Amino acid sequence: MNLQQPFPALVVRSAGDSAAASVENLTLADLPPGEVVIEVEYSSLNYKDALASQGHPGVVRQLPHVPGIDCAGRVVDSTSDDYQPGDAVLVTGYELGSPGWGGYSQYVRVPAEWVVAMPAGLTPRQAMIYGTAGFTAAQCVAALIHHGVEPSSGPVVVSGATGGVGTLSVAILAKLGYEVTAVSGKADRHDALRELGAAEVAGRELLSADADRPLLKSRWAGVVDTVGGVPLATLIRSTTHRGCVAACGLTAGEQLPLTVHPFILRGVNLAGIDSAKCPRGPRMEMWRHLSGDWQVDLPDQFICEVTLDQLPQQIESMLASKHFGRTLVVPKIG
Repeated sequence: MNLQQPFPALVVRSAGDSAAASVENLTLADLPPGEVVIEVEYSSLNYKDALASQGHPGVVRQLPHVPGIDCAGRVVDSTSDDYQPGDAVLVTGYELGSPGWGGYSQYVRVPAEWVVAMPAGLTPRQAMIYGTAGFTAAQCVAALIHHGVEPSSGPVVVSGATGGVGTLSVAILAKLGYEVTAVSGKADRHDALRELGAAEVAGRELLSADADRPLLKSRWAGVVDTVGGVPLATLIRSTTHRGCVAACGLTAGEQLPLTVHPFILRGVNLAGIDSAKCPRGPRMEMWRHLSGDWQVDLPDQFICEVTLDQLPQQIESMLASKHFGRTLVVPKIG
């Protein structure tokens, strides 16, 4: 391969006391080491990517940095016997985009152990409609099922339902027959959530009950929480006996104002969802589900497709809590 052939990438660099992201030309010689070089067809936008674009020290180890915690495309060079040029593959998690360089680039070079062969029935575009968000949603659904939450157990609730994880959680749970309540502060998107399969849609006020009460009225057999903080505490205190709460986000805060009462009086299970370091076995199982019995087709209104130079505007929207659904990133200039 020509190591000096330039290609576009979104690069975050120091800008005084802050950081700024812009499209630059890189070469393969600039990329970190690894056994597999992938020509990226699609990546996607996740909250961690938005933080990385700001040079957030909890996400980015050092600058310059290329964000993008997932990508899908085709192998163009490999020193691994497991992957050959032309193979369709995807990568989510590990250190891609955090803290290592990521998928907002026409080419990535990664360790072979990070690579997943494209599941049968998925294209690179479909794989990134899921991306890290769909992979996380699948783990949340799996946690509920593992803890015995079935459609007959009672209603389940999804917070942050217009975000990537929330959107896909609603869709998967509805497909599996659960009675889903979707919670979102975006009133103009409530009809869209019903179209996605939500039986009920509620505003954020549902998640702000009296914080002084150790327990609230039992309501939810299962919970997928994408926001953390007070909303998560409220949902835990509202979960039924032996119910399960899958927690995967912290946009509403890192603190959990809670007593132990839900856990020792109702036996509530709190399942933490970690996508980046998910072991290989469960990782492959989630992708089998997403390409098989849990496969969902999001309506077009939930999907936005942008090029690298259009991406900063979408990042600003996400950081301002105005983002909706899934944003696909095509690693080229518009």
